[in-house]
Amino acid sequence: MRKFHFYQQLDQMDCGPTCLKMVAKAYGKTYNLEKLRSITSINREGVSLLGLSEAAESIGFRTNGVRISLKKLKECELPAILFWNQSHFVVLYKTKASSSKNSKNANIFYIADPAKGLINYSEEEFSKCWVVGHNNSVDHGIVLLMSPSPEFYHREDDKPKKIGISYLLIYFYPYKKLFVQLLLGLGVGAILQLMLPFLTQSIVDVGINTRNLNFIYIILIAQTMLIIGRMSVDFIRSWILLHISTRVNISILTDFLIKLMKLPMSFFDTKMTGDIMQRMSDQHRIESFLTGSTLNVIFSMFNLVLFSFVLAYYNTSIFFIFLTSSILYGIWVVLFLKKRRDLDYKKFDLSSKNQSELVQLISGMQEIKLNNCERQKRWAWESIQAGLFRFNVKNLALGQYQQAGTFFINESKNVLITFLVAKSVIDGQMTLGAMMAVQYIIGQLNSPIEQMLNFIQQLQDAKISLERLNEIRDITNEEPEGKSFMSELPIGKDITLNDLSFTYPGAGNDPVLSNINLTIPEGKTTAIVGMSGSGKTTILKLLLRFYEPQYGDIKVDHTYLSQISFRFWRGICGVVMQDGFIFSDNIVRNIAVGDEYPDQEKLKKAIHVANITDFIRSLPLGLNTRIGAEGNGISQGQRQRILIARAVYKNPEYIFFDEATNALDAINEKVIMENLEAFFKGRTVVIVAHRLSTVKNADNIIVMKNGIITEQGTHAELTSKRGDYFELVKNQLELGA
Repeated sequence: MRKFHFYQQLDQMDCGPTCLKMVAKAYGKTYNLEKLRSITSINREGVSLLGLSEAAESIGFRTNGVRISLKKLKECELPAILFWNQSHFVVLYKTKASSSKNSKNANIFYIADPAKGLINYSEEEFSKCWVVGHNNSVDHGIVLLMSPSPEFYHREDDKPKKIGISYLLIYFYPYKKLFVQLLLGLGVGAILQLMLPFLTQSIVDVGINTRNLNFIYIILIAQTMLIIGRMSVDFIRSWILLHISTRVNISILTDFLIKLMKLPMSFFDTKMTGDIMQRMSDQHRIESFLTGSTLNVIFSMFNLVLFSFVLAYYNTSIFFIFLTSSILYGIWVVLFLKKRRDLDYKKFDLSSKNQSELVQLISGMQEIKLNNCERQKRWAWESIQAGLFRFNVKNLALGQYQQAGTFFINESKNVLITFLVAKSVIDGQMTLGAMMAVQYIIGQLNSPIEQMLNFIQQLQDAKISLERLNEIRDITNEEPEGKSFMSELPIGKDITLNDLSFTYPGAGNDPVLSNINLTIPEGKTTAIVGMSGSGKTTILKLLLRFYEPQYGDIKVDHTYLSQISFRFWRGICGVVMQDGFIFSDNIVRNIAVGDEYPDQEKLKKAIHVANITDFIRSLPLGLNTRIGAEGNGISQGQRQRILIARAVYKNPEYIFFDEATNALDAINEKVIMENLEAFFKGRTVVIVAHRLSTVKNADNIIVMKNGIITEQGTHAELTSKRGDYFELVKNQLELGA
C-alpha cells in the first residue's frame, strides 16, 4: 500500500464519501468526490454503512461490514472505515505498538478523520470513540473492512479537473486598460516615495549642518508637494480598485449562481442550506483575494524591490540583516499554515450549521411556538454558539502564538538595525541624515513584508475556497455541455411509463415505485390517488425530471423524455406542487413568473380561473400588493389559488397538479374546478389528490398502493368494484362498507 493521503470533507455530511476517497487513494486510485457521493446514495442525513459498502464494491473493493472486538481489529487489513462516536465515519490506516508501559495504552491507532485531520489515539482514547457496546464483556465496534479486487486496478479513475488561481485571472482581462493606469500610478507613486529619504537626509546633512533655513524651507515645500502628489495617486488608485473589485465580485457570484441554477434538483435535496450559503461566502473570499490582496501585494513588492536597492546602497550589512530577519519572519508564518487550514475547515462546518439553524429557527417559528419548544431550539442554537466560541478560542490562541513570534523577530531586527546605524554615526561611517533616511527606508520595507506574508495566508484561504468551488463545478449540469436536446414535441403527445422503478437516495431504502406501467393519454385528465407514501408525488417529480428513474423509462409518444430539453419541457408544463413557493414580490410577478412585461389578457384569464378576483380587489394596492415572506401574509387557500393562477398563466400543454386544491373551502373549490374543467379541454392533465371532488370527473383514475398500481378506470367503474379506490373514498361518498 502506498503512503496514506488525507482529504478534508467539504460538507457536513461528506464524511462517508471522503473516507472512501482516502481508502481508494491509499491503493493508488483517485476518485471524484461527487461521483462517490452519488454511488453512496448520500442524502441530508449522510450515508449508511450499507451505502459505503455498496459504493466500495461498485468501484472494485471487496467489503465486509462487521462488529468486532478491539483485539480482532488489530489483526485486520488496513485501511478500514470505522463507525466513530456513533455518528461519523473515519479511516483507521495504521496501528503501532506503544512505548508506554501502561497496558491500557498498549497500541497507538492512526486515524484519518475527514472533519479534523490525521490524529493519533492511545488504545484507551480509541476505545471511547469506537466501541459502541459490550458483548460477553468484550468491547466491540463497527468496521467496514476493505480490500481491492483485480477489478479495482483495471478500472479507470476519474481525477477531477481542478480550477486554479490562474483560471480566475480571466476575470481581470476586461479591465486590462485600467490595470495599465494602475501600473503607471504605481510607478509615479513609487518614484515620489523614493525621493523622500534623500530629501530627509539633505535637510539634516545640508540644511541643519550649514544652518541654511531657506534651503530647509525649499526641501519641506518639496516634501509637501511629493506627499500631496502621492496621496492623489493613492486616491485615484483606490477608486480604480473599487471599480474593478465590485465588477469582478459580481462576475464571480453571477457565474456561481449560473452554475448553481444549472444543477439538477437532486443536488438541492442532498445539500444543507448552510453549506450552500457558506459557499457564497467562499466566493467573496476569492474576490477579496483577487482584487485586494493580489493587487496590494503587487504594489508592495514593487516598493520592496526599490527600497531594498536603496537600503543596499546605504549599507549592505544592514540590508543583509533585514533580509535574514524577513526570511525568518516568513518561515515562522508558513509553519502555522497547516493548522490554519484545519481550523478553516472547522469554521466552515460550524458556520454552515449556524446558518442552517438560524434559517430553521426563523422559518419554523410558528411550529416552535405551537409546540412550546422555544427553550430546546434555543439550546440547540446555543450549543452551536459554544462550538463557535471554542473555535474562536483556538483561532485566537494560534494567532497570538504566531503574532508573538513575528513581533519578536521584527522588533529584534529593528533594535539591531537602530544600534548598528547609531554606532555607524558615532564611528563617522554614516551621517545623521543618512541614519534618518535608513530608518525611514526600514519603515517602508516592513509594510511590504507584512503584506506579503498576509498575502500568503489569504492565498491559502482562497485555495481552500477554490477546493469547495471545484466541488460544485465538478457536478454535471442538468443539460451537460455538448449534449444536444430536443426543443419540440413529437406529433403524438401521449406520455408512457414503462417498467418504471425508483428509490430515493439512501442505501437500504425501499423502492418508492416498482415496475410502473402507465399511459397518460393526450388531451385527457388522469388522476392518481392512493394512501400517503404510495408514490403519487414521486411520479409527478419523475415526469418533471426532478429525478431520473433507476429502471425503466418515460416516453412522449416514441421519444424518450430524457432526450427533451429540461427548459423546453418545463416551459410547456403548468405545475402546482404541495410545497409551491411564493416569492417576496407583488401578486403580478408571483403569477407571471419569468415575464418582465406580463401579458394582461393571460393575467386576467389566470386570475379568473383561479377565482382570486375578489381577494385582489380587497387589497389596497390590488395586483401590486407585495406578498410572501417580506410582504402581506396570505392563507393557505389564497396561496394555492395564486399557484393555480401561475400554472394557468403559462398556457401549458401539460398540467401537473399535486394536491392543488386541498386547502380550499368547498365553495372556492367548486368554482375553481368548474373553471379548470373548461381550461383543461385539449390539454394533457395529471392530478394527484385525495379529495373525491377533485378526481371524480377524470377520464382515468390510477389507484396506487405501496408503489404499485392496483386499479385504474373511471370513477363509476372503480366504485362498482368496491376495491382499493372504494375504500379510499367511501367516507366521502358516505357509503357503508
